[in-house]
This record gives sequence, C-alpha cells and structure tokens, in this order.
Amino acid sequence: MAVAAKNKTVLVTGASGFIAGHCVRELLENGYKVRGTVRSLKAAGKTAHLTALADSLGGSLEFVEADLSRDDGWKQAVTGCDYVLHVASPFPLEVPKHEDDLIRPAVDGTTRVLKACAQSGTVKRVVQTSSVAAVAFGHDKDATEVYSEKDWSNADNCDPYPKSKTLAEKAAWDFVKALPADKRFELAVINPGFVLGPVMNADAGTSVEIICKLLKRDMPACPRIGFAPVDVRDIAIAHRLAMEQPAAAGNRYICAGDHLWVEDMAKILADEFNPRGYRVPTGRLPYPVMWLAARFDKALRLALQYVGRKEEVSCAKAVHELGWAMRPIDRTLRETGYSLIEHGLVPARGA
Repeated sequence: MAVAAKNKTVLVTGASGFIAGHCVRELLENGYKVRGTVRSLKAAGKTAHLTALADSLGGSLEFVEADLSRDDGWKQAVTGCDYVLHVASPFPLEVPKHEDDLIRPAVDGTTRVLKACAQSGTVKRVVQTSSVAAVAFGHDKDATEVYSEKDWSNADNCDPYPKSKTLAEKAAWDFVKALPADKRFELAVINPGFVLGPVMNADAGTSVEIICKLLKRDMPACPRIGFAPVDVRDIAIAHRLAMEQPAAAGNRYICAGDHLWVEDMAKILADEFNPRGYRVPTGRLPYPVMWLAARFDKALRLALQYVGRKEEVSCAKAVHELGWAMRPIDRTLRETGYSLIEHGLVPARGA
C-alpha cells in the first residue's frame, strides 16, 4: 500500500532544475508538502514558476538554501522531512577541463545529503536520481546486450559524466549499507534515460539542447548518435512511485524507452514543425564533417565519442514493480518543441 500524502513533507534537492521542477509539480499535484533546495535564495526568478504553480494548486511549497559543495544548510533542509528526492547533480553540455569538476560535486554532494538524512531522525526514504549512464556505459562498443538494473557501468572505462553518475550512485548504496541501525533509512534509485519533455521556464535543461538545435537548424544534418529517451513527466512519476511503494526500498529502476537515433527524432519534429515554418534537418551528418565541426562546437565534441553507439536498456522492472508507464516518445518530442517555442528558447515562426 502506498504512503498517504497528507501531512507528509518531501525535500527535493536542486528544485530549480529540469527534472526536479517536474518532481515538485508531481508531488504538489498529489498532495505532498514540498521543500526545495536552491543554491541561493536571492535568485528567486529561477523558482518563480514553481511558486506560481503551488499557488494555483493551493499547495505547500517552500525553498531553503543549500549547496552540494558545502555542509551549510543541509541539516535545516532535511529537518522535519519524511522523504527526500535527491535530484541535484551536475549535467554538462561540454567536456569538463578535469573529470573531478564533475565527479567530486556528484559524489561529495550525494554523501553530504545522505549524511544529513541519517542525522535527521525523520527521513524514512531517499530516492536518488541516477542515470542509465551508471548502467550501460564503459562496456565493449560492439556489445549488443540489453542492460538491466543488475548491470553497472565500468567507471574505469567511462568519460567524466557517466563516471560521475556511476560513482555517485555506488557511494549512495555504500553509505546506506554502512549506516548503524538507529540511523538507517531506505534508499531507492531511479536511472533515467535521455530526459526530454516540456520545459517549465526559460532555464532549460541540458538534455533538451539537441531539440533546440534541430528546431533552430543550428546543425545542417543529424549526427549518428542516439539515446534511450524518456519524458521528464514520467520520470517525475517514477520518483513518486519509488518513494511511495514499500517494495521499492533497496532497488534501482531503469526508466527509459527504446533506442532512438537523432535523425529519427528529427523526422518526428520535421513532420510536426516544418509545416509551421521550421526547417528541421533530417539528413545524416557524415562523421568527418562532424569531427571538423566539433573543433568549434563543444557539444558536438562531447557527442563524438558516442557516434554509432546504441543505448539498449530495459525498463521492465519499473513497469512490473512500480506500475510505471511511458507516454509515446513522438508526443514527448512534439510537446518539448512547443514548450521551447513558448518560452522563447526557439524563435516562433508562422504556420
């Protein structure tokens, strides 16, 4: 039986982020009291859309200041909370100068949050946002295996981002396992695929950047890269289900759909938006051209290493154990595009 929302308070870390913002919405719509962490309370503009949402729903939402790089604020953030969704983690648009620029904030930040939860005396369960990057990366490039929750990325053979997600998730499991009985809380982990979906404000998530580039025709053709995509709204639902379902404790859940190449995404977008004045490219970008362009485009430079790689993962466990479901990816792509136009991230054009 799922937990009752009434009088339950949930902390969402990094509340102004793409996934976290949708988690805040999902919790408010289901009757929870929500507290969100932000790096600075002075930047109220980044959370104004969430405050307006809470007001429209008549929900309870407050923000507290806490940064993953500092101890200050985390004790106050978790005090009185029944559950924590630890969503905050760096997601780069380009290769960092040093891998520790990603790894240290991810690992140390996770440990910092979990320490505060252990000391709180009230937190019953933490749901951590990990990634399929902690599952299916660093393996042989010609592998055709469909990866599941039993698999872990080979951190020693990973680039900085998947390495950071792998080490941060492992740190979380190790931390909880080592807790004394009187400090112990439950842990569940969500491993999303490539997260797309409507943005809630003009501060878009890194993962929707490729949809921006396609709609704005910032690239003449589609690189041969692909992902296991998923809608951010479905990821928010997965977090709530993993928080509510008793059997989710101690489990990780892949939440992602079938592999989709960028050119397939582009064709879906072209069908919808080209009649409205856009010129979404649907041809394939030859690798030599992509290699040359990557010298001037940091995002393409990051993508070079994934050319031709298929992301094959299974969400069967989330479907069967959580009762989770995904909306059609073509709907997600269309609604992502319209939200980017609505928030001015892509120029509006006449039909």
